[in-house]
Formats: sequence, C-alpha cells, structure tokens
Amino acid sequence: MTTTYRPPTESSRSVLHLRPSPDFVETDTTRDITQRALAYLHAGFPVHLRGPSGTGKTTLAMHVAAQLGRPVILIVGDEEFTTSDLIGAQSGYRYRKVVDRFIHSVLKYEEDAQQTWVDNRLTTACREGFTLVYDEFTRSRPEANNVLLSVLEERVLVLPELRRENAYLKVHPEFRAIFTSNPQEYVGVHEAQDALSDRLVTLDVDYFDRTTEVQIVASRTELDPTAAARIVDIVRDFRASGEYDQTPTLRASIMIARVVAQQGIAVQSDDGRFVRVCLDILESKKNFGSRAHEQQTEQRKMLHSLIEHHAPPSKPARPNRKGASDEPA
Repeated sequence: MTTTYRPPTESSRSVLHLRPSPDFVETDTTRDITQRALAYLHAGFPVHLRGPSGTGKTTLAMHVAAQLGRPVILIVGDEEFTTSDLIGAQSGYRYRKVVDRFIHSVLKYEEDAQQTWVDNRLTTACREGFTLVYDEFTRSRPEANNVLLSVLEERVLVLPELRRENAYLKVHPEFRAIFTSNPQEYVGVHEAQDALSDRLVTLDVDYFDRTTEVQIVASRTELDPTAAARIVDIVRDFRASGEYDQTPTLRASIMIARVVAQQGIAVQSDDGRFVRVCLDILESKKNFGSRAHEQQTEQRKMLHSLIEHHAPPSKPARPNRKGASDEPA
C-alpha cells in the first residue's frame, strides 16, 4: 500500500482567466499603448510598463494580458521575495509505506518519507505557457529576479538540484511576460539590474490626457460626464500647481467622484459637502511643516479657488441693496 500526500501548489490557486473587459475605457491614448505592447509581445519580447503611481500601469498590463487570450499569473514585487518565491521550493512530504506478506510467516515492512517539490508561479507560467504579469518588479531584490535572465533570453528556466527532476525547464513557446514599475518611488524600490532591463521593451506610461481621465472617472463611478469633467479639472489643476508632496493622480478624481455619486452630492462650489470631500482627499497630499496652520490656510484658499472656478454654484449670488452678496463668506 502506498500513500502519497501532495500539498496544493500555490500557483494552481493563482491562475487568472481574464477576458477583455467591456468596461475598459479605450481612447486613442490607451489604444496606442495596448497595440504597441501587443506587437512586442507577439514578437516574443517581454514588455515593461514604466510610469508614476496613478497612471494605470497595472490596469493596462492586465488589459494587454487579456488580449493574449492565455491564462494569467500575477506576481507583485516584494522586498522579502527570494528565488524560491518565484520558481518553487521543497514543501511537504511524500510518504511511502510497503507491507509485504508474500510469505505468510514473514512480514516485511518498509516506510520512508521524502520532501516534495512544489512549483511556484514563475515555473507554472513557463511550463504551461501562461502570461506572467509581474507588477512593481523593482520592489523585489535584484538577486531574486536573476532567474528571469535565462527565461527571457535563452527561454530556459534553471531549477535547483533539490527538485529531483530535470534541472532545466524549457519555456513554453506561448509564455509571455509583462512587467510594471514606478521610477519615481524611492522607498522600498531597488534599481533593476542592467542585464534584466536590457531584455525588456520599456514603454513609458504618463498621466492620461484630460479626455481619457474624464471617461475613466465617468465609467468607474457612473457619474455624469459633465460632473466628472469638473472633478478631473480640479485635480489636474491641483497637480499642475506643484503645491503638494504626494502627486494627486487619477485615483483622487475617482475617490471624489465615487463619494459624490453615492451620496448624491452636487458637484458645485455652493454645496458644502462637495467642498468638504475635495478638501479631505486633496489636502492629504501635502505634509505641512513647522508653519502648519499658515501653510494649510494658504493651500485651502488655493483649493477653494480651484473648486469655485471649475464647479461654479448653481445660481450666482444675488447682491443686496448695499451691493454685498447675500451668500456667506
């Protein structure tokens, strides 16, 4: 009698079956990046989407991966990653028990246990020909990513001798790889080694144009396009001002728009709730120093000015007999 225990592989639980999403906002900008990335991937080259936070790199990577029509395996870079987190490691045991009763008066009993090898995500993608999306790969230490060099160039995955099988795995011809990274981050980010960067086709992804941002916000929040445009313009002008420590991105626009849509708030400067939401989300982008109160007051005035400019009140203030506005200051 033989009893075998095989623990479920991590990679078998992490395969994504993506289809092109009808909700993906396709404009000239996103269509251009998608087509360029697909051209390089079809030619067998890995693609690297590089850009600051909030530019939609991960969404674009998943969208491009869905166009390839193959199962997708997602890896997110991490400081604690080692090579085994990519290719696999010894995990669990294989038990073997033999009871021999061929001669009725003699009992022969054998039992042993051996560690089993469990493939991880990169190995599964290479063997099965899946699409690998390695998000923020520069957050992993360079030495952990060295195993990718032979995969991307020689199309061979080098495995440890402990695997007890072939030490080399020929990469499936349908295997494709998409990487993303943020060159502006400096905390928890490593510089990619030249040998790996040289194997990647890098496409720089910047903040989207106004039309694309408005369409994305309207699509993600079901907000009226006119109202979405007002919110996008406030955030874009704030981004252009440079008066922040953390760049206000498209995510800020989506946050404001989603709260506004769910709460039924008017996108107008005379609605105190709308002003409050904008201040809550945008003021957090600035770390105030020793002159905190004074700096916060100055920035709040600027934000109020942007809100009033792009989201004017529903009705203009009526002057009283003395020529002053009836609206509160």
